[in-house]
Amino acid sequence: MTWRISPPHTRQLARTVCSRTTSGRVYSATARPAILYLHELHLCRPCGVRDVSTAVHFYQNRQLEAFASKPATRLTLRQLVFFGKSMNEERLIKSANYVRTELPIRIAHRLRDMQALPYVVVTQEGIAKVYELYWNAFDKFRRYPQINTLQENNAFCDFVANLLKDHKSVIPNLSLGMSLSSPYLLPDRLDSFMRRMLVSRISRRVLAEHHIALTRQVNSHEGSHVRDNVGIITTALDVKECIVRCARFLQQRPYHSGEDSLDAPLSNAPWPEVEIEGHMNTKFAYIREHLEYIVFELLKNAFRATRLKHPTTQVLPPVHATVVASDNNVCLRISDQGGGLLSPEIKSPSDLFSFSHVRNATRLEDTRLGALRTVSSSTRGMTATVSEQIGTLQPDAHGEISPDPVDPYPRIGMGLPMSNIYATYFGGSLDLVSMDGYGTDVFVRLPKLVGHQSRGHRAVVAQSTRRLSVTQVITAVLYSWSALVCTAALCLPRVFFHRKPALTSHNRCSM
Repeated sequence: MTWRISPPHTRQLARTVCSRTTSGRVYSATARPAILYLHELHLCRPCGVRDVSTAVHFYQNRQLEAFASKPATRLTLRQLVFFGKSMNEERLIKSANYVRTELPIRIAHRLRDMQALPYVVVTQEGIAKVYELYWNAFDKFRRYPQINTLQENNAFCDFVANLLKDHKSVIPNLSLGMSLSSPYLLPDRLDSFMRRMLVSRISRRVLAEHHIALTRQVNSHEGSHVRDNVGIITTALDVKECIVRCARFLQQRPYHSGEDSLDAPLSNAPWPEVEIEGHMNTKFAYIREHLEYIVFELLKNAFRATRLKHPTTQVLPPVHATVVASDNNVCLRISDQGGGLLSPEIKSPSDLFSFSHVRNATRLEDTRLGALRTVSSSTRGMTATVSEQIGTLQPDAHGEISPDPVDPYPRIGMGLPMSNIYATYFGGSLDLVSMDGYGTDVFVRLPKLVGHQSRGHRAVVAQSTRRLSVTQVITAVLYSWSALVCTAALCLPRVFFHRKPALTSHNRCSM
């Protein structure tokens, strides 16, 4: 039987409990109350109801410590592609058991991060809900039995897919809770915590969705060569096609969607055209959802800024998308004439990635917090994909549109931070250059089949314990220079000369 303990009694216990050490870790006076508060939902149950969760007795819980003490096994984009290319029953079952054992380790690390937060933070709206979702997922994964057959793997995929649906509210709830906690955390600590949470979330979803996609391909006897897909990875992803697709969907929106209230009404000019230039036939192996989300959010911001900057014109200035490919990188520049980024609330373009109100004052605006509350309480949640934004405006199989009243393009402040994390996840980058009074250039660099969060010079450092051959040194140097060439090819025409490169008709198109 579980004793009923009211929240005030629990908090008093939290203040008086002595320091405890678990697996060599000493919890601070601020962490202990936070840990106890996170388990109040388990403690405050009706008398006579048995609590099946081991989270009730945190200090006696050895399962979380056992998983949190293990390091996560990182996979690169190259490993995901080559492992999935020759998929068979044996490899699929091996993949299933890897996902089954790896995900609880990664979730345990994030539970530890939340338990280390100050008490005043975990009491904020949204944080406790995220903790409960993570704990339930961890408890289910660690209890899941070993997978030995295709039938068991199919059941496991259904199990994982249901958990992914349950966690759709994580991003808005986490963002809401940390925005409200901004006055109580230093900006660096807050942003570091949020980045770890979001990067880990992306990594878990990549593993889960990749395995589900591989299972679907095996069950349908579909070879990866048929559709150029290996799981969720498109081996020949067309950059121009992604830009065209995102631009087309954005241009179908109502003209005044997502605009700030202004004293004077805006014109009914159509959305800007997107002029694509550069290496038009660029294709590379990447996750389509990641690239499309980056492009979609950057174009959406460029469209909105351009319309607000030119409220009376009947033809809005075009947005330029420049694609440059080298041997090791694909670089993309999105250029608009929306007036730039800086404002009294934003002192540096990089502040737009921050979740702290000290760096980004818009985090505590009533409209922003209201939008976060609406999205977090919606059944739709947020998965940070283009498909979810497009799907809300399209009818379902019965020809009906979802009655969910949530704006399909809510301004909750997650577009740029998530785009930055998607870009850097496999070792790329996203940089903002504001030309105040004129417009903004956004530079995106994505690697071609390089290691997770790795750079060319790190490969040299990793091999420093043994003698490097001349070929290895030259390869590393060329890799670094290729990144510089991409950046220079994108920057020089606009930043230094303030004009577009002279391009012929064969490598230029409008959208």
